[in-house]
Amino acid sequence: MAQSDGVRIDVIGVDHVGELLTVRRAAFVTEAQLYDDPNIPALTQTLDELQVDLESDDVVTLGAWQGHRLIGSIRVGIDGDKATIGRLAVVPDLQGQGIGTQLLFAVLGHLPESTKEVWVFTGQNSKHNIALYNKAGYDHQFDQVAGDLTYAYLKKVLEAGAVVSDDLDDNAVRGDN
Repeated sequence: MAQSDGVRIDVIGVDHVGELLTVRRAAFVTEAQLYDDPNIPALTQTLDELQVDLESDDVVTLGAWQGHRLIGSIRVGIDGDKATIGRLAVVPDLQGQGIGTQLLFAVLGHLPESTKEVWVFTGQNSKHNIALYNKAGYDHQFDQVAGDLTYAYLKKVLEAGAVVSDDLDDNAVRGDN
């Protein structure tokens, strides 16, 4: 469990599934407005689907808390030596204060040692999110069309023994992926 600036980061269990659903939906409204699409996956996932995701052995979901309030989350799926980050979300009233950056770096400490690369995807027009990922060492690899949306895929190669730094600015992290 990591803690800094009054923010505690820890794994989210199924006992917080309702709060997590609420945080994600609030955070992803901005993305839905950007893309004029209220049906992005983060907004259409059901409570039951989210609970199944939280119970999966191949998924780690971290939450950021201030006191008893869940204020952000990040999800990482693990597949062999590859991890894929998704659903980085920070509540609207606290976006831009570094919480997303803290989550982005904290998740690296929850990956298996065998993880060699971490992928993240976001909407191609989500310029603030792409800038955040670039500052955190993720490089753009390709874009992919999925329905009406085009996603940008970015990758970070993990080096054995590398020191991870979290001293980045957090530019208005909105709901993502």
